[in-house]
Amino acid sequence: MNQLAVLQVVLPLVAAPGALLFRRGAGAWSVAFAVSACAALISVLLLRQVASGGEIVATLGGWPAPWGIEYRIDAVNAYVLPIVSVINALVMLYARQSVAAEVEDARQPLFYATWLLCLCGLLGILATGDAFNLFVFLEISSLSSYALIAMGRERRALTASFQYLIMGTIGATFILIGVGFLYISTGTLNMADLAARVATLEHTRTVQAAFAFMVVGIGLKMAMFPLHLWLPNAYAYAPSAVSAFLAATATKVAVYMLIRFFFTVFGAGFVFDSLPLPPILLALAVAAVLVASTVAVFQDNLKRMLAYSSVAQVGYILLGLSLGSRAGLGAAILHVFNHALIKGGLFLALGCIAFRVGSVNLASLSGVSRRMPWTCAAFVVGGLSLIGVPPTTGFASKWMLVTAALERGWWPVAVVVLLGSLVAVMYVWRVFEVVYAKGAAEGARDEAPWSLLLPTWLLIGAGVWFGIRTETSIGLAESAAAWLMGGGP
Repeated sequence: MNQLAVLQVVLPLVAAPGALLFRRGAGAWSVAFAVSACAALISVLLLRQVASGGEIVATLGGWPAPWGIEYRIDAVNAYVLPIVSVINALVMLYARQSVAAEVEDARQPLFYATWLLCLCGLLGILATGDAFNLFVFLEISSLSSYALIAMGRERRALTASFQYLIMGTIGATFILIGVGFLYISTGTLNMADLAARVATLEHTRTVQAAFAFMVVGIGLKMAMFPLHLWLPNAYAYAPSAVSAFLAATATKVAVYMLIRFFFTVFGAGFVFDSLPLPPILLALAVAAVLVASTVAVFQDNLKRMLAYSSVAQVGYILLGLSLGSRAGLGAAILHVFNHALIKGGLFLALGCIAFRVGSVNLASLSGVSRRMPWTCAAFVVGGLSLIGVPPTTGFASKWMLVTAALERGWWPVAVVVLLGSLVAVMYVWRVFEVVYAKGAAEGARDEAPWSLLLPTWLLIGAGVWFGIRTETSIGLAESAAAWLMGGGP
């Protein structure tokens, strides 16, 4: 099991150059899909091992921590690893035909090699127990993301990628400065060792400055309002498979980074008691939920609409974190899982529409449900989950969030959750109204291929399944929250 923790990260890193050996996209896709399936299987095995036997620790190069780099799989990253790797495998299954329609065949080997590097970076961020190693993996995933976005078929994809590069570089610089300050103060980069040493230095200005730099840098990466300006264009103009992959995984990994540093490096006491952070987080979260949801109502490009919705969903996660309680943290962690399923499925459904219609602008989709009934049905179910209609996963996490807020006596937070859901009804209903419009031009049924529909419905169906059978997802989220609040490294 210790070696599997390392293999999960090394496998896509080693396979990425192998994808470049192929001249055509089909061979490169086969390599990428095989690696993605292996990574998904490994992550599930690691989750089962952690659930039954506790943490998994692997030291690299025979150097024990804190001098060497270690990979540490615990209740938190064991929960997030399957989210990233399993969704990646489903999107990779989807990518074979979707990417073939959007990316030139000669560029596809480079595309899949870059994708594997991005996957390696995301899995490395989750698995590593070293702060500087985390930064290295962050840069691998970020640079790969810029290249993947730039391969969109519209010229505006280059502008979106460049904008993301500039803001992502600023965020990475802030994170690196924060890690440097921590190293200056403690003399170590191992996160478990950092937690023990920071506890005695939390009142020093260097540690407080490190915390500030880390929060702003990670906030940029997770599209925390108002640091989200890179996200709408990046999602809108990237290839469809890339939009789904990044929307379902990249921001969730950034949320994991924030949670990791909050609770296992700096400690909940420092974050929520010593600093005036909870009111700031609460204000930013409320603004994200209300402002981003409102902006989504006025978007004609459905990818941009879902992008602004993602900013609002990150706001819900921040609402849970700002409560500073185990229940609030559990709701935030659960929403990470639920939103990954919902948004991944919705972006895949839009990719199906783009595959047949050639556009995801609302004006081009009048009555498209007659041509693509299964695709539109998937979008409807995903939209209901985004709103939070029972028995979907969106309802489960929002209900937990409302309950956690009422436990603290913060009833205005419950009102914000309700208002955000009502605004979500508005922008989701606009889509329903257009795609199921009466009197639209009739056309022969032209449904998306099964290779696109199957991954879409697997994610959408999972959103309903885990909304009905909530024991597993809620149990794992609550276990992770309990470990963070009481277990520690």
